[in-house]
Amino acid sequence: MRLRHIEVFNAVMHTGSVSAAARLINISQPAVSRTLQHAELQLGFALFQRSKGRLIPTTEALTLWPHMEKLFGQLEEVERLAGSLRRGQASDELRILCVLAMGHEILPRALAQFQRKHPGVQVTLQALHSPQIVSALLLQEADVGFVLSHVQQPALQQDLLAEVPMMCVVPKGLLPPYKLRAGSLQLADLAEVPVIHLDAQDPVGVLLSQLGRESGVGLQSFVTVQTYHTALAMAHHGLGVAIVDACTTLSAKPDRVDVLPLAPALRVPVNALRLTGRPNSVLVKAITRELQKVVAELA
Repeated sequence: MRLRHIEVFNAVMHTGSVSAAARLINISQPAVSRTLQHAELQLGFALFQRSKGRLIPTTEALTLWPHMEKLFGQLEEVERLAGSLRRGQASDELRILCVLAMGHEILPRALAQFQRKHPGVQVTLQALHSPQIVSALLLQEADVGFVLSHVQQPALQQDLLAEVPMMCVVPKGLLPPYKLRAGSLQLADLAEVPVIHLDAQDPVGVLLSQLGRESGVGLQSFVTVQTYHTALAMAHHGLGVAIVDACTTLSAKPDRVDVLPLAPALRVPVNALRLTGRPNSVLVKAITRELQKVVAELA
């Protein structure tokens, strides 16, 4: 099948009719019909059955559909990459990606300093999960990404900016005062209270699970979450202790929770990611420098 065949097939599968498919991809209805007929002729079997103005996919079409969807998605990625290459020529634009934990306080603080020194720059900031950041950087949809983990991707250069400690966010009244006065908390101190678990696929969640196994401490869990700020919100509402990075605790409400470091100290890396072999622009260096200053205060 040719690319035009795939485009028309995809449109018909989504819309269910020739007329709607024609409107979707902005060609005439006869052109849609001719393209479908040509595709079926090349394939040697029918893709659709015609019934009362609707096109009903055949068994063969339904079998092809997942593979076509994947291929069409790859074509869209090529288009996105081409668009990114075009937009990337602008010297007054900076496209930043960061994990959600850094989007609430860390990046805004760094951008405030960056803006004072580079007032004419247009900044685009997206907060995503780490795998999404890696994918977007590989597609050149951003200039730099900031994550709270190490990333195994040869096509990306990884610069360690700092390591930040993990902190315990304790709802007021959940732990006795003498434990809080110690100045830090061990996992054993949390054995009798609910703890907000991080998703097992999260790098920090994996570290905490490993630490719990090694120390022989089983933590009670009422809820499992995927982001650190969700864990923080749960702690704000008294649902349990959240063990999160120090970046996230900048958003903690001191009238509702107490924040203490986890002992023994557990630190997570703050890394800047960008494409390997691509020149590091002045703007990328500038925002990285400002972010490193902000994180250094926590580290």
